[in-house]
Amino acid sequence: MITGILFKFHLTKIFPALKHKNYRFYFSGQLISLIGTWLQTVAQGWLVYDLTRSPFLVGLIGAVQFLPILVFGIIGGVLADKFDKRRLLILTQGISLILALILGILTLLGLINIWIIGIMAFLLGLVNAIDTPGRQSFAIDLVGKEHLHSAIALNIGSFNGARVIGPAVAGFLIAKFGAGITFILNGFTFLGPLIALSAMKLAPSKEKPRQQHPILALKTGLRYSYYHPIIKTLLLFTVVFSIFGFSYTTMLPVIAERVYHQGAFGLGLLFSSAGLGAVIGTVVVSVLYTKYPTKSLLLGGSFLFAISLFIFAVTSDFTFALTLLFLSGVGFASQMALIVTTIQNNVENHLRGRVMSIFTTCLLGMQPIGNLQIGYLSEHLGSSVAISFGATIVFLFATYLYFTFTKLENIEYSAIT
Repeated sequence: MITGILFKFHLTKIFPALKHKNYRFYFSGQLISLIGTWLQTVAQGWLVYDLTRSPFLVGLIGAVQFLPILVFGIIGGVLADKFDKRRLLILTQGISLILALILGILTLLGLINIWIIGIMAFLLGLVNAIDTPGRQSFAIDLVGKEHLHSAIALNIGSFNGARVIGPAVAGFLIAKFGAGITFILNGFTFLGPLIALSAMKLAPSKEKPRQQHPILALKTGLRYSYYHPIIKTLLLFTVVFSIFGFSYTTMLPVIAERVYHQGAFGLGLLFSSAGLGAVIGTVVVSVLYTKYPTKSLLLGGSFLFAISLFIFAVTSDFTFALTLLFLSGVGFASQMALIVTTIQNNVENHLRGRVMSIFTTCLLGMQPIGNLQIGYLSEHLGSSVAISFGATIVFLFATYLYFTFTKLENIEYSAIT
């Protein structure tokens, strides 16, 4: 018992957001759900490639899933600022549960085809266009501004912790039972956040939502983001990273089979290695956040991601590839945690949902473009060329970001300290 108390005390020192009971509920529920999300991500990519043998169609389905976020993501931010976030999240998680079960049942019955997968991916993306900005702007309601950096690091950590467990489990399930069971299991994982959200006890918000016409609310959020020098710079980098960096994950089913001659289990290991690295990156950010300049940690993570991904693109050794994806995961988590923290610390509270929805659009909404470009390049030039090209673009833009942040350094620290 004493050991358990000491462990909990040490953990809350590293991650002070865990001191808040509501956040502990939220974190636990999201971790369960995100494991399911990775189950579906791996199973969907594998199923599309198994049905079509086409890298381009794997990228296309990924693009279809994120297209609604590009088109409707900012509207999701308006809804997050206007309505009760907890009720909004209960609704989106419930719909996601239903969609996953339908996809699983159709797959088990042998009724699945590329068109149905595309439709279900689009519908899930539509739900995520509302869900994601709601979740991102909900964190400050649970922990306050003091522990916001810790909550954001843990949110990214849960996403990537699930990325360790989910793909490994997915690889095993697909190999033994097929993709259908994997989709079904994902559906049941949405019960985690539904139970957690229902168990929270939140004080009524003291700040009443401002009554604005939706179109005016959209314009206000866009104008604010465009004219804020720090937020604008970070959003631009997020666009570049989404299109040329994170899109590599779409091609992992192709790489697993064509380059490393691995089955579903090997594919799961590739995803899990990157996820494990991102978990470590989360701890690094939480521990070093108050000790080193934000700029140094953010850009260090960006360079680590780009260099590791470039070497991964040209290696044919599977074990070395796992190590490189681990390092890219460390870099990914470091840069994303600090980008989100810096944006949230600089944004005005009544605009938080809209600005975070713009960030979501930049990160996830740009993935249709990223998935299409990497699918096209992989189809015609090979996955190695496609991924190394993207890693080079990320590296060059991170260098540009370094010099830009040097100019904005005084503004940044006056804003976030």
